[in-house]
Amino acid sequence: MSSPIAQAIKQICDEKKLSYEAVLDTIQAALAAAYRKDFGEKNQNVQVEFNPETGEMKAFDVKTVVADVDLEAEAAEVEKLKEEHAAKVTEAEEKGEIAPEMEPYKRFNPKTEWMITEAKLEYPKAKLDEVIRRPLEIQAAFGRMAAQTAKQVIIQKLREAERENIFGEYKGREGEVVIGTVGRREVRNIIIDLGQANAVLPPEEQVPTERYNPGSRIKVFVLSVNMSNRGPEIKVSRSTPEMVKKIFEMEIPEIANSVVEIKGVARDAGSRSKVAVYTKEENIDPIGSCIGQRGARIQTIIAELGGEKVDIVLYDEDTSKFIANSLSPAKILSVELNEAEKSALVKVAPDQYSLAIGRGGQNVRLASRLSGWQVIVEQVGMEAPVVGEGVTEEAEATEEKKEVGSEE
Repeated sequence: MSSPIAQAIKQICDEKKLSYEAVLDTIQAALAAAYRKDFGEKNQNVQVEFNPETGEMKAFDVKTVVADVDLEAEAAEVEKLKEEHAAKVTEAEEKGEIAPEMEPYKRFNPKTEWMITEAKLEYPKAKLDEVIRRPLEIQAAFGRMAAQTAKQVIIQKLREAERENIFGEYKGREGEVVIGTVGRREVRNIIIDLGQANAVLPPEEQVPTERYNPGSRIKVFVLSVNMSNRGPEIKVSRSTPEMVKKIFEMEIPEIANSVVEIKGVARDAGSRSKVAVYTKEENIDPIGSCIGQRGARIQTIIAELGGEKVDIVLYDEDTSKFIANSLSPAKILSVELNEAEKSALVKVAPDQYSLAIGRGGQNVRLASRLSGWQVIVEQVGMEAPVVGEGVTEEAEATEEKKEVGSEE
């Protein structure tokens, strides 16, 4: 049966989701700190080996054997380097330039290094670069202050190990969709509880039409994971077009298996998205695969996006056909490409004009983003075209007035 110490270590491992070796290393580091507190000397590099089954502890002074060093000559050389660096800094400041950083230099470290001549006095067979572990005597039980030091080290090291563990897990999940629970609001940020860690949903990554009620389950896209002094900082999004792509991959097996490819996504978060799909398989309908039987698949995706409308369009290597498809559900008469300006003039019938541009120019704007071309919609017999991406506010306002007038 395991000793009480070993059982306690395993319990910590289960609670913190850490490896047994990581917890044991933490305990050994804490015991080394306690030894230095009560019995250590200035230039000792103390390391401890601890056996949790028997409770036995061994202490060592660990040093690497290096060539003999003339300490006075080394100190003089370092002072010379410092003076040269100070002169370079002064010269750079006079010229108004950025001061150079001092080049790193190596000095003999008596705490971790041992000159070979001294090492051979105790270990005649010592060699350069050899690591020697000199046993140290544990004179008595640790005192109260040493025990307190060990406790603080254990708490700190376990917290660091837990943070590193969480960072490693979520760093590998950048670009994925994860499930969390809406937590508290901090100013305009929403805190999302992911279980082991909290993520931040900043205002620019929120969907304007969504309400984030505390306690509700939510899917978010992991944008970035960075380590800070306070631990891992996880930034997530609900509005990125990549989230639409990932949800399609999760809900549609043909996309997950790469039978159907997503060639592009254009999104007005909370309102509408356009997704371009393509397949090389002749017997597979890429749009039908995404819609599913009686629209079951696309309805599930729309629900995941909070009711956002989703248009699925067929990708085509022929740019003209792809732009025409991108303006779905409108029917297009012709597409004229201007390769130099990367713009496309699309002509439509009068009854398709409103469909082509969409409310506030949304349809043509999304088509422009999806195709990568500036799409200009022109009604046959009209001289005032509507531009896609980059349309002026004045033009948008005019078109909105036209739509309102036609509706009335």
